[in-house]
Amino acid sequence: MSKPALPKNRTRRRLVVLSYRFLRQGKRYLPPVLRGLLGVILILAGMVGFLPVVGFWMIPLGIALLATDIPPLSRWLIKRLNKSRREE
Repeated sequence: MSKPALPKNRTRRRLVVLSYRFLRQGKRYLPPVLRGLLGVILILAGMVGFLPVVGFWMIPLGIALLATDIPPLSRWLIKRLNKSRREE
């Protein structure tokens, strides 16, 4: 028997929380050069999102990872994530 589908806002909230955790852990444990390289790789892999394993979801994640080292983009990203976390 399959699990019942989560409501849309609950699924979105879970995605936002997972993204926030990923970015926080990346900022804590990865050096800036490696974060930048990983961000570029995620963006480039997202460009071929029609392939089975990679997807278009990699592009915003790569941009967000790059934004952690650019102060104006970092502030914007934190505001967006906090706003999304508060919305229900």
